[in-house]
Amino acid sequence: MYELTRIELLRDLYLWAYERSTQEYLAIKQELAEPDPMRLAWRQRIRETVRQVVLQADSNPLDVIRNSLTDLASEEEQGEVADLIIEELRRLHEGVLARYGLRPAEFQHWRNVQGYR
Repeated sequence: MYELTRIELLRDLYLWAYERSTQEYLAIKQELAEPDPMRLAWRQRIRETVRQVVLQADSNPLDVIRNSLTDLASEEEQGEVADLIIEELRRLHEGVLARYGLRPAEFQHWRNVQGYR
């Protein structure tokens, strides 16, 4: 068959693989969640505040968060951003320290002060 330059089987294989790839892409795309607009709008402030909370380990974390958000227009917005910051602090672990510009020793000190072991 190869000697006769017939490419029907190769074309069928290519079409099958292309269709399967398209179906997999669409399935994955449907599973992805939409990004949180509040988190996107305030991502830099969230990172900076998480960093400050960890670096100021001896201070009350809620006071550091409130001081960081004093310039926001509404109290409702302050509350929503504060909730996002607290959520980030709860999910903070060694694997994401570079995102916040933190060193492992700083993180470990903060954990010790907060009572984590």
